[in-house]
Amino acid sequence: MLEKMSDFFENRLVGYDQHMMTEIESSTEFYPFTAKMLPMAENSRILDLGCGTGLELEEYFLLCPTAKITGIDLSKGMLSALKKKFTDKDITLIFGSYFDVPFDENVFDAAVSVESLHHFTKEEKIPLYSKLHSALKDGGYFILTDYFAFSDEEEQMHRKNLIALKTEQCITDDAFYHYDTPLTVKHEAEALLEAGFSSVTVLNHWGATYTIKAVK
Repeated sequence: MLEKMSDFFENRLVGYDQHMMTEIESSTEFYPFTAKMLPMAENSRILDLGCGTGLELEEYFLLCPTAKITGIDLSKGMLSALKKKFTDKDITLIFGSYFDVPFDENVFDAAVSVESLHHFTKEEKIPLYSKLHSALKDGGYFILTDYFAFSDEEEQMHRKNLIALKTEQCITDDAFYHYDTPLTVKHEAEALLEAGFSSVTVLNHWGATYTIKAVK
């Protein structure tokens, strides 16, 4: 049965970190790599979209302990777990959807998102990325680590499966339900460029998981 996005993650808080680090292929590589791609300057301001329990932040604080983080997530439980991990860090946590939460403009040195954005269409992402673009300082950038479809056909298959499940379960609202519908890297890059980013570069990949850098 499909679950609303917030319910899905709230219901899986227990054991979440262990699952991500032991069951997700190459996670022990892509979390540290993602952290290394973020700014290292003292007091760097970072926006984390779908911060969860802060697995990427565990790695980043080892490299930049003075970073100032704003994290957004739909799960109160995960935000609480993150807060307990980093009691001595400068972290602002926001409960809500990053689609709905307003971002201040020209304030962040960089933004990051890991394994969170593979549930949405290109059309849904463009307004979010436009808002994110405005939130970054000049020269700021977005590091996205996520998994992607290998082909247009795979991307379309995931979307059709979600629509079929919603129909089967008589779901008619516009809420986000947890079901993986990754875009291709090409379509992800198109969404970022259409939102105003000046360049999009693939930095690394592990199978279907890629790290992408989009520069304002």
